Amino acid sequence: MKKISVGILAHVDSGKTTLSEALMYLSGNLKKLGRVDRRDAFLDTFSLERERGITIFSKQAVLNYKDAVFTLLDTPGHVDFSAETERTLQAPDYAILVVSGTDGVQSHTLTLWKLLQKYAVPCFIFINKTDLPGADAAAVLSQLRRRLGDGVTDFSDPGSEAFLEQAALCDETLLEMYTGTGKLEKNALKRAIGVFRPGVQGLRG
Repeated sequence: MKKISVGILAHVDSGKTTLSEALMYLSGNLKKLGRVDRRDAFLDTFSLERERGITIFSKQAVLNYKDAVFTLLDTPGHVDFSAETERTLQAPDYAILVVSGTDGVQSHTLTLWKLLQKYAVPCFIFINKTDLPGADAAAVLSQLRRRLGDGVTDFSDPGSEAFLEQAALCDETLLEMYTGTGKLEKNALKRAIGVFRPGVQGLRG
């Protein structure tokens, strides 16, 4: 059974802890779905965290899904607790950077991106809150490419021609495969995600 550790990071109020709760709940690892705004989040266990509605200390939770065991590392989103987040980033195999669909790339988002560069953690970007009024996922994706790098690749429709073209441009092996066959093999995509790091031309979900 595979064991994978995943750090979850975000600018404060981007919905990082709520996303972690949803992952735990939908995978069957939590019986009740908690929320930060209701002050009953499973991962925010300290009274001060529930009172202020923010994560102060990094937490970990085990998520069993199919043939893998994931250890979720939920990190603080507030800039005042960046040292705690940086300490946690020395452990994960991968990271999920949560970006608000209504607020886009914020100041601390860039700080977190630099930390991911520093520790060379392969990163998936999750655009959150896309169901809220004013959310514009396409605009946020464009902003991500401008501010984080043009290797940011949209995985929402992995079979589309737009996805294949964008992914192929991130890696010479993928480009050769796409120009030769018009397709990208799943294992080749997995290799590219595992090899590339933030700050280097590569794939980011």
